[in-house]
Amino acid sequence: MTAVENRSAVRFGHTELPTEQQAALRKAVTFEWLTIGFLAVSTVLVFAVLGNSQAMKAAWIEDVLSFLPPVSFLLAARVIRKRPTEEHPYGFHRAVGIAHVVAAVALTVMGAYLIVDSAMGLLTAEHPTIGGFNFFGQTIWLGWLMIAAMILTAGPPIYLGHVKMKLAEKLHDKVLYADADMNKADWMTAAAAAVGVAGIGLGWWWADYAAALIISGSILHDGIRNTRAAISALMDKRARTYDDAEPHPVGRQLDEYLQGLDWVDTAQSRIRDEGHVFHVESFIVPAGPMPRVEQLEAARKACIALDWKVQDMVLVPVAELPSEYLPGPTSGGER
Repeated sequence: MTAVENRSAVRFGHTELPTEQQAALRKAVTFEWLTIGFLAVSTVLVFAVLGNSQAMKAAWIEDVLSFLPPVSFLLAARVIRKRPTEEHPYGFHRAVGIAHVVAAVALTVMGAYLIVDSAMGLLTAEHPTIGGFNFFGQTIWLGWLMIAAMILTAGPPIYLGHVKMKLAEKLHDKVLYADADMNKADWMTAAAAAVGVAGIGLGWWWADYAAALIISGSILHDGIRNTRAAISALMDKRARTYDDAEPHPVGRQLDEYLQGLDWVDTAQSRIRDEGHVFHVESFIVPAGPMPRVEQLEAARKACIALDWKVQDMVLVPVAELPSEYLPGPTSGGER
């Protein structure tokens, strides 16, 4: 590969992205900008018909908070491209985790505030009112516009979330996954707000606050779940899949490959999830004499070829597996 090709390649730090991941990153950036554009329109639309509905207020605040994940992703996507430096020898991959924490904490705080605010309105039996407006001599109930706004803004996030979910898997991007997960659930917010507004129209004043509590609970749930996942990742929890559903299989794959080498007696790895890429330390107990440098280098290259996220890897020959560094009964990453 030429020097020009190296400079033009898309990288996360010193990790050069494969063609599939480069395309996924470009598409993810495009869709995050589309998300921001949609949110800019939807927040203005909802604010214009906000009225006195607590459910509409909660839905509008959720729309405003929905700016955080795409903005965090776009900022982090720029920062992580910086090469490692003397002061940051592991690179700037943790920018993804920091962005995840910021967005998650904001969701948690605002979700908790809205629950308290909505509950107080319900307990004090405040009766929200929705007025009307004159349209060519006819008085139109403002609630119809509120419901229409919710219906119009319910569909696009489902599509955006579906696309971004697939991209999050390809990029191993947990911020993008959190954003996609929130997008896919946005229709519930719109439906709850519409039901709350309809309840006011039917004289069920409590329906508005009940809908607001449902929306607030959804925001708080997203915030707590993402805060837990983001903080665990920054504390070097065992590397997991992009959706935190299970331990990442690359740890098991690395150990199986290394243990299959004829000059290796046993091997075990621990993996630090840096954001998009992994830092891997694999401890090897040789079956005989100390392996040659050529053997170690060939094994390292073969391990790196298993997964694009594994380029920052070290092999450590040891007399026996160090239990203080490899807690747990099984192999495959941090325990």
